[in-house]
Amino acid sequence: MYGLEASFFLKLILLIAIIILVFVLFDIFMRKLLKVEKKKFFSYNHVNEKHKKIEWMIRITFVVILFGFYIYSMSDPVGGFLYLQFVPIAMLIFILVTETLRAFMEWKYAANKKAYIVTVSQLVFASILVISMFTTDFFGWFG
Repeated sequence: MYGLEASFFLKLILLIAIIILVFVLFDIFMRKLLKVEKKKFFSYNHVNEKHKKIEWMIRITFVVILFGFYIYSMSDPVGGFLYLQFVPIAMLIFILVTETLRAFMEWKYAANKKAYIVTVSQLVFASILVISMFTTDFFGWFG
C-alpha cells in the first residue's frame, strides 16, 4: 500500500516534541553542571566580531553551494530528486561546521572557558541522537 498511514503526523509531532524536550533537558543539565550561563533562545550569540564574520562567510558559502547544486541538479532529469537528497546532508554539515566554529571561538575567546565544553557536548549528543534515529528507523516508529 502506498501513502502515509493515518497516525504518521501524530507520530511525527510527538517524536519532534520528545527530541526537543531531550535537547532542552540535556542543555539545562550541562549548563548547571558546568556553571555556564544560558544563551538567549533563537539568537546568534557570537563570541566576538571575528566569530560573527567567519560565521557569515560560512553561511554565504553554504548558500552559494546550495544554489550551485540546485542549478546543476536542474539540468539533469532526476536532478530535483538528487537536490532533495543533498539538502539534508548539506544542512547537517553546515550545523557541524558552525557549531565546531562556535566551540573553537568559545575555547579561545569566551569569558567562561567551560562554555565550549557545553557546545561540544551538545554537538556530540545531537550527532549520536541523529545517527541513532536514522539507523533505527526513528526508533522503530516509522519502519
